[in-house]
Amino acid sequence: MTIQSSNDDASQVLADAHYPTQSIDWLTRLIGFDTVSRHSNLALIEDVKAYCEQLGLSVDLTFNEAKNKANLFVTVPAGANADHVNHGLVLSGHTDVVPVDGQDWTSEPFTATIRGDKLYGRGACDMKGFIACALTMLPQAVKLSNAGQLRRPLHLALSFDEEIGCLGAPLILADLKARGITPDYCIVGEPTNMAMVVAHKGIAVYRCRVHGKSAHSSLIAQGVNAISYASRLVGYVDTLAEELSTRNGALEDGDEIFTVPYSTLSVGTIHGGTATNIVPNLCEFTFDYRNLPHMTQDDVLEPIQAKIAELNAQMQARAPETGIELMQEESVPAMTDNDSAELQSLIAALTGDDERHKVAYATEGGQFTNAGIPTIICGPGSIEQAHKADEYVELNEIVRCDGFLQKLLNSCAVN
Repeated sequence: MTIQSSNDDASQVLADAHYPTQSIDWLTRLIGFDTVSRHSNLALIEDVKAYCEQLGLSVDLTFNEAKNKANLFVTVPAGANADHVNHGLVLSGHTDVVPVDGQDWTSEPFTATIRGDKLYGRGACDMKGFIACALTMLPQAVKLSNAGQLRRPLHLALSFDEEIGCLGAPLILADLKARGITPDYCIVGEPTNMAMVVAHKGIAVYRCRVHGKSAHSSLIAQGVNAISYASRLVGYVDTLAEELSTRNGALEDGDEIFTVPYSTLSVGTIHGGTATNIVPNLCEFTFDYRNLPHMTQDDVLEPIQAKIAELNAQMQARAPETGIELMQEESVPAMTDNDSAELQSLIAALTGDDERHKVAYATEGGQFTNAGIPTIICGPGSIEQAHKADEYVELNEIVRCDGFLQKLLNSCAVN
């Protein structure tokens, strides 16, 4: 796993610009593991585990059912006389990345490549850059711990399958609960350009399957048109979406700090029918709901279920075997800022930036806040670069993240 560069000498470029070679070396190493969500992440996890064990740390792994993916949780313990032995601060990141299929990359996506002041590679900003900086900081944390100068534990949590529904983090949280570990705070290192994000929307994805009854299109009375009934439900979803934007958009129930200050509801895909002269017996569509933290899935699910019951009655009056199924495919809770005032103040003091941001995309932060752990999001790179061909992180963002984590570590040390 080596850095490639369009410059004559990548290492000289880094040295001349005073970039943090340790964090960049770690980022290069991490990018070299193809951890696309459909693949195992065990090679990366085992590499980090060995590194942590070399530092004298005990590592805990939690696995998926197939045992081909794992979360990693490691603690740098506080001093023997510390007040927060079972509490501490979690640095959280996900190890999986999105696919590169069909994307036109200028360089090999799983080889870190430096061009100018940017480092390219899948996961460079989302979110192996933060993990690299956290791993670079670990030896300093261990040194403080060994000297009895760490007054609260420092935890590192690395998860699997964040990109396909935040599937790994709940296993970490369940394990912590079973072990009696109750962290004071969590920082999720998603790319925010090192700005402080204090809340994000939740997301719920649903698949709706409409079962009709086939017939020749010249005999439509003998059939039940699945596409027609699906379209009625799609229209109702659109009506609800308009009501949300009208009510929340006027800030009667919205939050103006969000770029889109209201909860949103939108249809994403639709498939149905076999031929023009056949009454379709099947139609499927998907929709997603992105809710503000103070709202719940039931705010839209209950009226949609009521509409489905109404349509089912109409369909089954014509053919009892017909009807509509509604299945939830993904659910990630919103991250609230209700309990994170102390953490926000700490981060503002460390960064010198008191501005709070709220975002529409979802992260594992909502799962941490749901578990009662005050959480913010702050990490290197821009979300605008995530998931794209030629994903990159600006090297100066790595510098800023290193500096931030150093200040954070200092705040956990005995004065």
